[in-house]
Amino acid sequence: MPIQSIQDSYAVLNKINEIWEKQLNVYLSVISNNKELEQLTAKAEVSQFRTLELFRKNQEVIASILNVPTKSDLAKLTSRENQTEEKLDSLEEQLFGLSEAVQSTNKDIESVIDVSKEIIKLTKQLKTELTRTKKQLSETKDLQTDIVAMKKELVQLNTFKDEIEALKTLIDKGEQKEPVVAGSSGQSK
Repeated sequence: MPIQSIQDSYAVLNKINEIWEKQLNVYLSVISNNKELEQLTAKAEVSQFRTLELFRKNQEVIASILNVPTKSDLAKLTSRENQTEEKLDSLEEQLFGLSEAVQSTNKDIESVIDVSKEIIKLTKQLKTELTRTKKQLSETKDLQTDIVAMKKELVQLNTFKDEIEALKTLIDKGEQKEPVVAGSSGQSK
């Protein structure tokens, strides 16, 4: 019999449930068809919206007086934080690009410095070669003036030689004409 009592109690609960459902459906249909209730809820909604708006404004005024951030302040702050993060990311990218450009420029400068060092080295070598060439040129000029002087002396010596030979030939001719006189003239001299 316990199964019978469970089934009876289930049937009773089912009947109660059906009665409540019918009553609730009737009540909801009455409420949904009631224009006055709709108007009342609409007015209550507008009133509630105004009250909430008034509370929000009062909260902002009190928060500004007490220097406490409000929800809108936090929203603005979050927005600014996001914008700042985006700008920082952009700046990081630009800095990375700049650092790469600076590294490239530094490499170019180093190569220019290396070339400049080579040019300076070559310039120093050319300068030493120029001084060496100037010394050699001055020595060559000195040698040239010495050679010119020696040529003049040779010309003078050649003229002296020619004069001596001419005198020799004259002396030889004079000795042939006066063989006896040469001995006497040698004593008179």
